[in-house]
Amino acid sequence: MRKGRSGKAALAQCDRIPRDTQPFSYRRNVGSSRQRGNHPNGLITDCAFPKPASRLGVEVVRMDLETLENTFLPDESRVKKGSDNIFAWYGRYQQAKALGEPAINGTVGSLLENDGSLAINSVVNETLRVQSDFDISSYAPLSGLPEFNSLASELAIGPRLASLRDLGLHTSAVATPGGTGALYLSARTMLAVGDTILLRSLHWGPYDTLASECGLQVRHWPILPEGEAPHPKVDLQTLEIELDAIASSQDRVLSWLNDPAHNPTGLSLDGDGRELVLDAFINCARRHPKVGITLFLDTAYAVYAEEPYGWSETIHTKFSWVEWPENLLICWAFSASKSHTFYGMRCGSIVFLHPSEDYVSRLAEICSVTGRGTWSLAPRLPQATLLDIHRDEEKAAAWAAERDRLMALLSSRRAHFNRLIEAAGIPLMPSNDGYFAFLPCDDPLSIAEKAAESHFYAVPMTGGIRIGICSIATHDIDRAAEVLIASWRAVEE
Repeated sequence: MRKGRSGKAALAQCDRIPRDTQPFSYRRNVGSSRQRGNHPNGLITDCAFPKPASRLGVEVVRMDLETLENTFLPDESRVKKGSDNIFAWYGRYQQAKALGEPAINGTVGSLLENDGSLAINSVVNETLRVQSDFDISSYAPLSGLPEFNSLASELAIGPRLASLRDLGLHTSAVATPGGTGALYLSARTMLAVGDTILLRSLHWGPYDTLASECGLQVRHWPILPEGEAPHPKVDLQTLEIELDAIASSQDRVLSWLNDPAHNPTGLSLDGDGRELVLDAFINCARRHPKVGITLFLDTAYAVYAEEPYGWSETIHTKFSWVEWPENLLICWAFSASKSHTFYGMRCGSIVFLHPSEDYVSRLAEICSVTGRGTWSLAPRLPQATLLDIHRDEEKAAAWAAERDRLMALLSSRRAHFNRLIEAAGIPLMPSNDGYFAFLPCDDPLSIAEKAAESHFYAVPMTGGIRIGICSIATHDIDRAAEVLIASWRAVEE
């Protein structure tokens, strides 16, 4: 067994190491009684770091931050800059509030009660607190609890799940740490490094981060048509062009579509809009039979939409009479963050729909392995909690009643906000459902800064300002709209 070195030997070893000044330098502290006290295993029990190493005649090495980054980090790591824009503006709101200012919070993507506290579905938290010690402490299987995967398919697809299966379609699911985990799995497993992913021109900012982390390029199709179009919310021509361009240049196509209750606009497609988009993917699959075409539906906010399962209805109607191309895959990202006010528990799932049962099972296996190598596995406790709620008729009904209360809170705020903005003649993107509204403008940062002067905080993004209807108290909607209108006019007019 190797013996520990004495304190003197250890300090002698330290003297052979080049040292910098504070905080990268240290000294022997000769003569200190503390230095002479050794650990039973021969380790030093105290080291002092106060004086520059140069006083001991040791070579001093100074490296600036850029040199250190170049030494330790590859190019793809060094390009990462700054904090998340949303949290940066939320921090400014918090600072103003702490100073006693009458600040209004329009920044965060969490639903708040009118008193500013986090809106929490009490049924969920009460159920979580009575879970067994085993479900609190144990691992889940790599793919998630089997019953949870079945439940996730039900919660993502909705009442049409059984009817879709009657059409010969099959599902599988893998538990993920939130909806973001589902997005990551799709990008990491369905495209190759260097491939291109298709997004709408306005989207949740971390989509770009996820694409970058997976080594993907990004192409866009407009959130709204710029000219005449068959539908006011679908630029069908550009969508078809972009799909064909990607399908002609790589072996697989993946597109993330956040609908309904889009973040950051609140826009939702109706049945006609959904059918146009679905037809575009079906037709692309038929034109490119050797290319895998995946439509990935990010439905994180769907529970607060007028048609939470609209896509399932559209898919069922379409494939009741149209043959499903074998090279078409449809996926859902289920997230419990919003639906169950479970933000920090990181509970979600990726759900697959395809005619081949073997293929959806294989997808689940692949994604489980990818998850194992990324976050190990999704936590067991929130999965067990959701199972407890939705397998108990009384608890499920109580959860739904609280969900309906929260949806009514959101809907009343949005309706009032939309009326005020539209009455002022300010251009607002269609805001139908969910947590947000979006004000398009040429200089979002200047408008956001102007609004902050009057203590209303929202998030400037490329092309406009995201307003968190979810976080503005009902009694603050009037003042928030007033400040936003005045700020827009001061900068844009």
